[in-house]
Amino acid sequence: MPAAKRYTTEQIVAKLREAEKLQGQGLTIPQVCKRLGVSDQTFYRWRLKYGALKEDEAQRLKALEQENARLKRIVAEQALDISMLKDLQKGNW
Repeated sequence: MPAAKRYTTEQIVAKLREAEKLQGQGLTIPQVCKRLGVSDQTFYRWRLKYGALKEDEAQRLKALEQENARLKRIVAEQALDISMLKDLQKGNW
């Protein structure tokens, strides 16, 4: 089984735009997927998540997802710090 390919958000949006053009030329979804080199399932998943995005919006989405992950890490670290401080205050160390 070949290793899974990873596409950037911008590449996915570009492939979806290409798929729209191919469908406009009369190709079926399975034919489009074969041309793009992805499975039907991957195509439908991409279309659900990124279908309405333009390339600049896709870049913005990626930046927001990265910022969200960074903020979640910060919150988790702070929660851990608070928990440790409470344990120290109780004398449970």
